[in-house]
Amino acid sequence: MDKSKIFNNLIKKVKEIVDDSSDRNEKLMRICMLLKREVPYYDWVGFYITDESKNELLLGPFSGEPTEHVRIPFGKGICGQAAEKRHTIVVQDVSKEKNYLSCSPAVKSEIVVPIFKNEKIVGELDIDSHSYAPFTREDRQFLEKICNIVAKIF
Repeated sequence: MDKSKIFNNLIKKVKEIVDDSSDRNEKLMRICMLLKREVPYYDWVGFYITDESKNELLLGPFSGEPTEHVRIPFGKGICGQAAEKRHTIVVQDVSKEKNYLSCSPAVKSEIVVPIFKNEKIVGELDIDSHSYAPFTREDRQFLEKICNIVAKIF
C-alpha cells in the first residue's frame, strides 16, 4: 500500500467535500465514511465537537460501530487527554493505557487529532483500529492536514 499516494488523493477529496455547499454535519459524515472506506486499518472514524462551556467533547458524525461515549470530559480517555493537552495522541496498544475509554474489545489502537480554529480547540478527529501499532508518522501528518482543512467549516 502506497500511503503517500492514497493520502494525497484523500486530501484532495476532503478539500472538495469541505468546499461544497452541504452543511457541516453532512460534510463531517462524508469525510468519516471516506477515510474509513479508503484506509483499511481505520476501523472507526469519528468527530467529537467541543462544548467549551462544559469542557466536554460531544460525539458528532462517525462511521463505524455505535459508541456509548457520546460525552467525554476533557482529560478523560484518549480523546479527553488530547483536548486537555491540545496535541495529537497516538496509542499503538490501548491495553497498555491506564486512562482509556473502551468503545469495543476489537479496538487495539487509537489516534486522536485536535481541530483548532483561531487557536481554540473546536473538535477532534478520532480513529480506532482493530490492529496493533498501525499508525505511522505518515498517518499523523496526514490526519493533522485533514484537521487543518476541516477547521474551515467550524
